[in-house]
Amino acid sequence: MNESLTLARHIAATSYDDLPSNAIDAAQKSFLDALGVTLAAGTLGEGCKAFVDLAMAGGGKRESTILGFGVKVPALMAAFANGSMAHALDFEDAHDRAPVHPNAATIPAALAAAESIGNVSGREFATAIALGCDLVCRLGLALNENPLEDGWYIPPILGAFGATTAVCKLLNLTAGQVVDAFSLTLCQATCSAELTQSPHSVVRSIRDAFSAKAGLLSALLAHQGVAGFDQPIEGKAGLFSLYARGNYDPAILTAELGQTFEGAHVSFKPWPSCRGTHSYIDAVLRIRDAHDLKPNDVEVIKVVVSPVNEMLCEPLGRKQNPVTAIDAKFSLPFVVATALVYGRVALDHFTTQALADQDVLELARKLTYQVDTGLTLKEAVRGFLQIKTRNGILSATVDFPYGHPKNPISQEALVSKFMDCARHSARRISKGKLNEIVGLIARLEQVEDVCEITRAL
Repeated sequence: MNESLTLARHIAATSYDDLPSNAIDAAQKSFLDALGVTLAAGTLGEGCKAFVDLAMAGGGKRESTILGFGVKVPALMAAFANGSMAHALDFEDAHDRAPVHPNAATIPAALAAAESIGNVSGREFATAIALGCDLVCRLGLALNENPLEDGWYIPPILGAFGATTAVCKLLNLTAGQVVDAFSLTLCQATCSAELTQSPHSVVRSIRDAFSAKAGLLSALLAHQGVAGFDQPIEGKAGLFSLYARGNYDPAILTAELGQTFEGAHVSFKPWPSCRGTHSYIDAVLRIRDAHDLKPNDVEVIKVVVSPVNEMLCEPLGRKQNPVTAIDAKFSLPFVVATALVYGRVALDHFTTQALADQDVLELARKLTYQVDTGLTLKEAVRGFLQIKTRNGILSATVDFPYGHPKNPISQEALVSKFMDCARHSARRISKGKLNEIVGLIARLEQVEDVCEITRAL
């Protein structure tokens, strides 16, 4: 089967009326969540300001909004700037089994395109991001091995194809043009896993800038008639051959295509850190609350992690004393200690001052870890945590951390998260305007032009 063409035909043919209600609901929630975390990253995201400044300095046609800054720039540069902020706080949605961040590049690219095109309805926008999100998740679920082992950091690579999909849909491209766009994306989408080895680097934060821009650029070129190649997904030198040595399950790519949309299975983050840390935050908060545990009671903390999440503990000395916010967000010692000390993990726990918090760092040095080689890539968020105290052993296992569809965050909590994130926006947005945005997204199918939402920002 030509999976590239099958997926492309599905993308070209699907309309809003084809979407199940859970896919529509997920698209609305993901849109709101993405706006919030992007706004917060405008002031809190490491490295983002350079992307924003570069986009604004370039001038050009005023097409699309840099979120939180109230400035319009060419669509490609808006996707670039907003993409840099989309993952910078590691607070956006995630698909736990894939595991990917399916909307980190998809929504910035789609929003920049929608503003540039003009008069894109809420129904059209929801369809585009539902399709983009679904594709990224399917690509991740199809993997039978972790490309990290061969030096590839896969979330932004796959994310670029979600961005491509969403923009292709907004441009009403044919199936053949979608395949062309996938080809052009494959020529741009890459990310080295070396970013996991460099504690001073912020590339892990801003990586989706490149994916969002690549997706938009590919779709625009395909729209202009640039021909690609026939099998960018499954070909001899296609996506899976290049990044997974051909070790993938093609059936997953098309199983229940058009019936099941994986966006309905994303998790929304209650805590601004790597999703792989969330089972352990959940576990330690349960233990803390149930036993009124105090930091001084703790002698040793032991966690059991999957092979893919060993990076959250290794090298242990560095993870016990992270030097950047993004490194701290990918540190099990730091986030577990933070949760135990403060009973929560929030945006203000990753400031420069917070990274030097001696109460947290002292507790972080008490964490040890063990790798369970039996846990697969698709079980990456499952976690076991054990605390040895003066009075005995306390432990908890979490299969579905808070925010997972089987342990969901409420709509009220999601709106509260949006409002909290938005207060960090580089440009102040009134509470009235924020409430207006929440209302517009809640009734997205009635919105005639998504620019109504960006104008409110």
